[in-house]
Amino acid sequence: GVFFMNNQKQQKPTLSGQRFKTRKRDEKERFDPTQFQDCIIQGLTETGSDLEAVAKFLDASGAKLDYRRYAETLFDILVAGGMLAPGGTLADDLMRTDVCVFAAQEDLETMQAFAQVFNKLIRRYKYLEKGFEDEVKKLLLFLKGFSESERNKLAMLTGILLANGTLNASILNSLYNENLVKEGVSAAFAVKLFKSWINEKDINAVAASLRKVNMDNRLMELFPANKQSLEHFTKYFTEAGLKELSEYVRNQQTIGARKELQKELQEQMSRGDPFKDIILYVKEEMKKNNISEQTVIGIIWSSVMSTVEWNKKEELVAEQAIKHLKQYSPLLAAFTTQGQSELTLLLKIQEYCYDNIHFMKAFQKIVVLFYKAEVLSEEPILKWYKDAHVATGKRVFMKKFVEWLKNAEEESESETEEGD
Repeated sequence: GVFFMNNQKQQKPTLSGQRFKTRKRDEKERFDPTQFQDCIIQGLTETGSDLEAVAKFLDASGAKLDYRRYAETLFDILVAGGMLAPGGTLADDLMRTDVCVFAAQEDLETMQAFAQVFNKLIRRYKYLEKGFEDEVKKLLLFLKGFSESERNKLAMLTGILLANGTLNASILNSLYNENLVKEGVSAAFAVKLFKSWINEKDINAVAASLRKVNMDNRLMELFPANKQSLEHFTKYFTEAGLKELSEYVRNQQTIGARKELQKELQEQMSRGDPFKDIILYVKEEMKKNNISEQTVIGIIWSSVMSTVEWNKKEELVAEQAIKHLKQYSPLLAAFTTQGQSELTLLLKIQEYCYDNIHFMKAFQKIVVLFYKAEVLSEEPILKWYKDAHVATGKRVFMKKFVEWLKNAEEESESETEEGD
């Protein structure tokens, strides 16, 4: 590998024009990036640190030099100033340049300008895309060989290139390398990377990119196994100024827990487990995963509704629904201890009846049933009727019922007065 090339370099006399006369075919076998490197470095030294000039020089050189073959060397130079030996050190006796990411200023603006250089180069020579991804994966594995400042610059640059689509989020797989994780290099690098990525775009764009490569649920793995807790993750990234990322990961966790809960609930219901066991299980899950009662009532409602084959005939479905829901009322009632949960349930019922056309006429009957079974109480129903209902549901749904409710309320009040 590298040492062999170095020795060769010292023994060789300076190249004379002679060598170019060998036929292309005979020369193909010898892979010798040193001459390529010398051309690039010389060019960069001449253009100096004006990055627009650098981009122009790289654009023009692509016509003369074999970028396809020497992609790795090209990117090594642009990032580190020269060819990298395994592990990330610069090979000592080879030429190097200061016109590179590692020698640049450590700030976002400079890295944005460098990102432009890579963008233009890869847009111009599409075939470099793959080589560039490989290069970044390699650089991430070499992180321990770089100084902290070099890592920071690389992290900022990578974040910007992920934001503008030059890189694919799958390169982040390199950060899950055991040694990098164990020594805390991965997490520290990720902080800088996500900061610049979110700065270019926003957390939703970042989340979408991570989802595409199935990495949205793997961010905890940036920490060693004994620190892979939501608490540790949230604290670390919040303290580093990435509250949005902490919240995103927290939500991901909760979504996972909610899906689990729903799956388990449906199994328990189809087995016909006693309600007291189901209620106990749900309460434990709520505590363990910090899930609110409002969220839970929604999950229970959709679980209850999904355990049945509903009749296709509208006139029969209402009757079937009432029978089914009457049976499950005690379960629902256990999780409507707060007005807010009752409101949530009402909205879920309304959405359900609106989305499933056969249930249009069942809506009022379901609410009356739940009122009588003490799943719902009058205050949330009135609040829902006045201002909390979803626009899509017909208000007609409830007109008669609310009138009945108000009358019933007045009657019961006059009864209690008489009873005094």
